[in-house]
Amino acid sequence: MTDATASACAVKPAVSHKPKTVSVNGVAIARAAIAQETQNHPAAKPIEAWQAAAHALVVRELLLQEARRIGLSPAPAQDGEGRRETEEEALIRQLVEDEVVTPQADEASCRRYFDANRIRFQSPAIIEARHILLPAAPGDAPARMEASRQASLLILQIQQDPGCFAALAAAVSACPSGQTGGHLGQIGPGQTVPEFETALGRLPIGSVGEDPVETRYGFHIVSVERRIPGQPLPFEAVRPRIAAWLDEKVRRMAIQQYITILAGRAEITGVEIAASPSPLVQ
Repeated sequence: MTDATASACAVKPAVSHKPKTVSVNGVAIARAAIAQETQNHPAAKPIEAWQAAAHALVVRELLLQEARRIGLSPAPAQDGEGRRETEEEALIRQLVEDEVVTPQADEASCRRYFDANRIRFQSPAIIEARHILLPAAPGDAPARMEASRQASLLILQIQQDPGCFAALAAAVSACPSGQTGGHLGQIGPGQTVPEFETALGRLPIGSVGEDPVETRYGFHIVSVERRIPGQPLPFEAVRPRIAAWLDEKVRRMAIQQYITILAGRAEITGVEIAASPSPLVQ
């Protein structure tokens, strides 16, 4: 089952085996359907994937039965890429839209969250660096060994004469930056391959790294020139993001509660689902 709504509401089932029958109000969930659904629920053990799949399909059946009980007619929607909902997907979406109405986060709620989590709202750190790239294809072991060896020798040369970095970059670097002294400018998160970015975070400032940095492109001689820490962001800049996160959190909690109420009214076999007889609190 790929429906995000039902997945978000999943409660870990308590059964430790495959029951003979899984059903909702007398409607059986086919074992073949459960087996097919397991591909959407990776788990450490097959029984855990099977249980999660059975639970997801029971939740789906609960929602579909309720949508039909209150007389909803499916009106499949289509996204911007032309993908169209199935009728069952449309029924579940319409049911949730009609029955689970949640308030939107107000200014005070967003401000409280911001004040309690200020460390999360900072601009990314910026690093200024330069490098020399000695290229070597990932699967070419001899070439990589030679590139590593040459890089180590160049590092020794630069340590003895730091002023030669730019000349060496121009002479041997396979990166276009070699023509500008190896300078990469200001680099933020995600602008380089992960292994290079990780190295930038641990290298000393103002001197070439003692060891070459290995990436999928080869071996790099790297000098971090400056590391600029992230700066606190103002509340106004992050308020929309906070509001969206709080709204989604409340929505997911409300949907889960709604499902427990439907489960409390239903006769379910083969899967344990938290059930509640109390009305939905929104």
